[in-house]
Amino acid sequence: DPATLSSHDLVSYKARDGMTIEGYLSIPKNAGEGPYPLVLHPHGGPGARDVDGFDYWTSFFNSRGYAVFRPNFRGSTGYGYEFSQSQMQSWGLEMQDDLTDAVDWLVEEGVADAERVCIVGASYGGYAAAMGVAKTPDKFKCAVSFAGVMNLRRLLMDARQYVNYRLVKNQIGEDRSDLKVRSPYYSAEKIKVPLLLIHGEKDLV
Repeated sequence: DPATLSSHDLVSYKARDGMTIEGYLSIPKNAGEGPYPLVLHPHGGPGARDVDGFDYWTSFFNSRGYAVFRPNFRGSTGYGYEFSQSQMQSWGLEMQDDLTDAVDWLVEEGVADAERVCIVGASYGGYAAAMGVAKTPDKFKCAVSFAGVMNLRRLLMDARQYVNYRLVKNQIGEDRSDLKVRSPYYSAEKIKVPLLLIHGEKDLV
């Protein structure tokens, strides 16, 4: 029922290095005053972007009382070539920091309850969710990774069998030590909160 759906309000915040990041904030209808429990929902791709139209993930979480924030972090499309290319070899670094900074900003603004934040995503968003609880384990109470990449070293190795190998190498880098540091797989012991992993049975990634 469209009457029950929340609006998707375009907002912007400053990342730690001064970069302006936009995103869509959806507050559950009739939720009263904040702060609210928050689902941070980074998109997949990462060469994609969120828009203000209907999103079934957001609508589901809103219906359960969660505010949802969908940031168009560095690497997202629609903000120019330089912005989209900033994803190159930035997985787990500035791109991840954009997500952390979003949570901090929403807490400062009184939107998010710092003690009730979960990060949920699919594909690249699934990687970001797992990396979020590995890199900043005190920032989130839980995470959900749907079809997320867990091991960048393995991703690079598997890509050698396919025609997009050069793209993958340029996108994530090829320094094996660096890829290890930026892989949730190798930081599993740092994860202190529940992490739900969902994969298709035939998904080798």
